[in-house]
Amino acid sequence: MSTKPTSAVQRFRLHALAVTGLLAATLAAPFAALAAEPIVIGQVAPFTGPQAVTGKAMNAGAKLYFDAVNLKGGVRGRPIKLVTRDDAQKPEDSVRLTRELIAAEAPVAMISTVGTANLEALAKDGVYTQTKTSLVGAVSGAATVVKAPGMHIVKASYHDEVGRLFDQLSHVGVKRVGLVYQDDGLGKDVLAGAQAAAQTHGIELAVTSGYPRNTVQVEKSVADIIDSKVQVVFLGATTAAGIEFVKQYAAKGGQGILYGMSIIDTDALLKALGPERARGYAFSVVLPLLQQSNLAVVREYMQLKAASNNPDLSARSIEGFIAAKALVKVLETTNSLTPAGVTAALNAASAIDVGGYTLDFSVNDKPGSHYVNFAMFGANGKILN
Repeated sequence: MSTKPTSAVQRFRLHALAVTGLLAATLAAPFAALAAEPIVIGQVAPFTGPQAVTGKAMNAGAKLYFDAVNLKGGVRGRPIKLVTRDDAQKPEDSVRLTRELIAAEAPVAMISTVGTANLEALAKDGVYTQTKTSLVGAVSGAATVVKAPGMHIVKASYHDEVGRLFDQLSHVGVKRVGLVYQDDGLGKDVLAGAQAAAQTHGIELAVTSGYPRNTVQVEKSVADIIDSKVQVVFLGATTAAGIEFVKQYAAKGGQGILYGMSIIDTDALLKALGPERARGYAFSVVLPLLQQSNLAVVREYMQLKAASNNPDLSARSIEGFIAAKALVKVLETTNSLTPAGVTAALNAASAIDVGGYTLDFSVNDKPGSHYVNFAMFGANGKILN
């Protein structure tokens, strides 16, 4: 079979196709590289200092979920990169490090900063508003944080907690309650909520006693509560101070029932006190308990936790896990993976189901959830609810 020389027109067409293919490949290369670039999430939290246990727990929970997402290919083919800074829970460092992280790493969102005073300082500074960046899983239930622009909370507020407790106590005949609180924005918010709830439910707030922020100097509070002989003591305290109060109160013969706020890490408390001394300690529940295996989010968390060797995973880590999962769900659906785009998507998100636990971020002066329940340590450290 004979062949004829290719005509000039044919040669032109072949050349054009080759150039077009080369151009397409050249243009596709940057987009392919872009698709592989990580989606940066930033976290400024205490990894040292008195609240390191909380910062590490939140980080461990968030990382547990992000790592699982990355193993499945990331978000739209892009891995998630969690970048952290340690503020030691110093408000001025929270602001400085947040600004530095946003400038250096360009995260599409932030996650799980810890502490009412720290979050209030960030709100006052205006860094989130100025950079159009949002924080998911702000670790505080204070009214000032709930209402702050750019901050999304994945649990009920402190006012929700104390209001629900006083409501229940009023139905079982409790008339006199004492409050121990950290003397800062967190504690004063709890105090305001307790005063309002006491008036609403006909309960006497017989004694209120503050201790210095970020310390375990609770001796005066122990003495105040012992002298008051109240039926119930509500601990508006952080983990280390809460544990120290329980120890000293028992040693001094305190007889009141102790209710700890949800911010007290129950794993840390049980480990510090042991099952016998922890027995009878009650606490607020504002997130799914780890034994609630009927919830998909708990089953998922427990399965991933079992395969992890991260020592910082604790009962509180599910808060960081839920914040991470809620954020990923928004990242998967937003049209713009930029700080402004993610912020707009978060502000419009009214029903984020993370697995039997649903969040609503669309009302800017409300927390993402209003769920509050109570539980207690029974024999051998078993949680009863």
